[in-house]
Order: sequence, then structure tokens, then C-alpha cells
Amino acid sequence: GVVGDRGPSALDWAIQAGVAEWGVTVLQAEAEMDAGPVWANASCPLRAAKKSSIYRNEVTQAAISAVLQAVQRFAQPDFQPQRPLASQWRPLLPQAERAIDWQHDDSATVLRKIAAADGFPGVADSLFGQPCHLFDAWPEATRRGQPGAVIARRETALLRATRDGAVWIGHVKLQGIIKLPATLAFENESRSVPEAPLESWWRAGSATWQDIAYEENGAVGFLHFEFYNGAMSTVQCQRLRDALVWARQRPVRILVLMGGADFWSNGIHLNVIEAASLGEGSAADESWRNINAMNDLALELIGSGRQLTVAALGGNTGAGGCFLARAADLVWVREATILNPHYKNMGNLFGSEYWTYLLPRRVGAAAAEAIMRDRQPLTAQRALEIGFTDACLAGDVPAFRVEVERRATELAAAPDFAAQIAAKCAARACDEAAKPLAAYREEELTHMRRNFYGFDPSYHIARHHFVRKSPASWTPRHLARHRELGWSIP
Repeated sequence: GVVGDRGPSALDWAIQAGVAEWGVTVLQAEAEMDAGPVWANASCPLRAAKKSSIYRNEVTQAAISAVLQAVQRFAQPDFQPQRPLASQWRPLLPQAERAIDWQHDDSATVLRKIAAADGFPGVADSLFGQPCHLFDAWPEATRRGQPGAVIARRETALLRATRDGAVWIGHVKLQGIIKLPATLAFENESRSVPEAPLESWWRAGSATWQDIAYEENGAVGFLHFEFYNGAMSTVQCQRLRDALVWARQRPVRILVLMGGADFWSNGIHLNVIEAASLGEGSAADESWRNINAMNDLALELIGSGRQLTVAALGGNTGAGGCFLARAADLVWVREATILNPHYKNMGNLFGSEYWTYLLPRRVGAAAAEAIMRDRQPLTAQRALEIGFTDACLAGDVPAFRVEVERRATELAAAPDFAAQIAAKCAARACDEAAKPLAAYREEELTHMRRNFYGFDPSYHIARHHFVRKSPASWTPRHLARHRELGWSIP
């Protein structure tokens, strides 16, 4: 929070109140919470967005700036931190203050309340007469209904009317159950709700919620996919593949896959997979369907011969999402983005998405082995250094998107564009002759089949604890290197 703001819910209170500017303060630790002298502070604009998104972007950048300033001041013997002239203690934001009055709250108020609770703890409410917590809200500008009523559904979201309009609810958490897409959590109830499909993949603008959207600028096409937390279920993978197939038929030279605002992709949807184990379904079967849908999507991207494809990673990317991105011809990454191109943390999962083909040809066999073994995150700068990506671009998300469009436009206008396409197709044909992509896929899926259906339940146990956010009992071995036999302090 800003100087003088005290308490555990600083950002929640600020978002819910609609404050235009916020910040981060570096305090000296004392017995009284948030009451110590100030060593540094940094401000940031508070855009209308989810708490989790603001935290990952503006607040994180402000925190880095403030911490660096505090370190510099600590090194100055004459600097004396000062206590705030005034302060205000605000307690943990209770659900009573977050509560939505569907009969009287307008859409802007509802959106702020859910945004202030997004990620955790959500807004306590009810749908279809069942208590739940609401997350992931988006505005709707045209549809109307009886305030509080669920008036439409689209893909994973439910549309609920407010006093002056409506909002889309993307995710909910029922009591005792994990957070899930709203239409999955209320699968039976949703069937009676009228569908409100979009007519095409073209971007519909800000008037409604759209998880997959396409737009063009000259010879460049942009495919956006805004999936909550970057998780991609079987159906979402299939729909994105359909959109990609459609986009490949457009008369563009460059096709840019933009992902979402906060995440590009984090691979298979572990919450949806876990949900399959809660009913009469099978988590192993849903895992198998999901990884094959991811593979089908990656294969479509690898085989895009008519255009040059770019994965533009403006947000963090992990696991299979990293290799889905690497299936594009070029990968451009925003400098603040973190990549986690590995799988083993999820119960020794082997991984697929053609990584055994895509990774070694970019970084070499030894580096590929080290990436998978060490399971360390990659900064955007380090990913460029080792050859995993092709460019590291400066700026915040809006600036990144401007630069991506500029570079893509230049790429489309390159005089040797035809030669680049010919070289790309020749290289793919040569690789296919040496070892077909089908062989890579079968080898990877042989391992994955053991992960999903074999005698070792590690993946299922790890997934179970991950989606329920179970606290870790110990530091993982790949981080606690001092536990290795023969390791000693020099």
C-alpha cells in the first residue's frame, strides 16, 4: 500500500474503492504491524482490473523499484527513515464488505468487488440457490435482465444481470470444491440457461466477454486467447485449434498468437482434470484427452506453412504452454515475463506438446536435459541467451503489444518473405524425413500414459495437492541441493 496505509488488505480496499493511484511502501519491521519507519515507496496507476493482474504487473514493478531504492538508501550512512506523518489502519477486508447487492449495485460496483477479491478469497455469494464464491468477472454492455438472475451462458461463463446491465462470471468455487469454470461447476443447472454464442472469431470489442478473439492489421493477424490463469482445458484447446485453422485461411502473411493479458499459456487444465475425479469420470481419462488436445493444437501450429507464426508472450508461461509457444516460428517475450519450461514438479510428469522435438533443436541436447532436470524458471533475458526465444522486448503490456505489432508489420513487408517461407517448409520437410512428428508424439505419450495410468500415482497426488493449494511439507529436492549425497559446503 501507499505510505500511511496499514493492514493486510491494502490492495483489496483500494480496488474496491476505485482508487486511481496506489503504491508500495518499504517499511522497517517493528512489533506493531506496518507501523515502522519508511525506507522507500513507489507509486503506480490502479487500472480497472483484477487484483491478481494488478499484483502481477503494476504492484510488482513498483515493489521492485521501491526495494532497489531502499537498498541504495540503506548504503547511505546519513539516510534516516522517517515515520509517516499520518496513518490509517484498515483490517482484513471481510466478506460483509465485499457482499454484492444484486438489486441495487450497478455493474461497475459488482466488477470492482469481484476484482478486489480475485485470486483469493473471491466474493461469497450464491448461484442457483447454492453458496459459492465468485471470481473472474467481465462486463457486458448490451444484455439486460432481472437483477440477480442468470440470463445467459457462453462457453465457460455465466451472465448475471445487475441493476443497470449484466456481468459475466467466469469462475466459481462451491463449498468444499475447487475453483472451476462457472458452467462446469453448475453443469446441470447451466443446461437450462439460454446460450449466447458469438457469431465468429472476430473480436467483438469491449462490449462483451470473449475468450478467443481474432483481429487483423494489414498483412498481420492477431489471435488472442484469454484463459483464466493460463490453464487450457480439452474443450478450450479444441476451440483454439479451430480458431487457428480458421485464422490460417485468412489472407495474412504473419499470424501472431497473443495469449492473454497475464498469461500466455500454462498448459493442461489441472482443475478441470481434478474435477473429473470428483464425479463419475476419470482424472486419468481427462488428462489423456487434455494432453492430446494440446498436442493437436501444437501440431497445427508447427504445420502452419503459408504464414510465419509468432508467439508473443506478454505474460508468464509454464509447462506445456512454453512448448506450445515454441511450436511457433518465432517467440517474442516481454522482459518482465517468467517462463517455466518443465513438467517434473507435477509428480514427475514427462510432458508432451512435441517438446522432445522443439526444445533440443533450439538449445541443444545438453541444455534441454538440464532445463528438464533442474526445473528452474527462466527470465525473459535468460531464455533469449540460451536460444529458447527469439527476442526480449522492453515495456509494460500495452507497450509490448505496440512493439509486437510494429515488428510483425516489418516482418510481413520483408522483401525476402517468400524465401523465408520456402526455407521454413524445406526445414520442416527435412526434419520430418529424419524423424516424423508422429514418432515424437508417440514416444512422449508412452511416458504420459504411464504418468496417467501407471502404478506410480505421483502425478495424481501432486495434482490433487496443487489444485487444493496444500502447503508444502518440505523444500523440493531440486531446490534443496544441500541434501544430495556427497554435497558439501566449500
